[in-house]
Amino acid sequence: MDIWGELLGYIAGICTAVVFLPQSIQTVKTKNVQGLSLLTYVIYNIGMLSWILYGVYLHSIQMIIFNSISFVFASIILYMIIQDRKKHSM
Repeated sequence: MDIWGELLGYIAGICTAVVFLPQSIQTVKTKNVQGLSLLTYVIYNIGMLSWILYGVYLHSIQMIIFNSISFVFASIILYMIIQDRKKHSM
């Protein structure tokens, strides 16, 4: 693959990896998950985990790393949503 294709792949990977960083920071600071969809984060995390496993299958380090970063940020939010729902259901 030429250098421009690789560069485009890295730009896409970085954007995908950090897309949930601002939301994660805000959610951890405020501890407010009102308005965040549990289903959205469950589906997104399943998708990210699938991409990670696909990256392992393809031996694609970039795919594994970038999707793992995104998975971690989205998982933090998902965990907080689940904890909030448990707290309010008691």
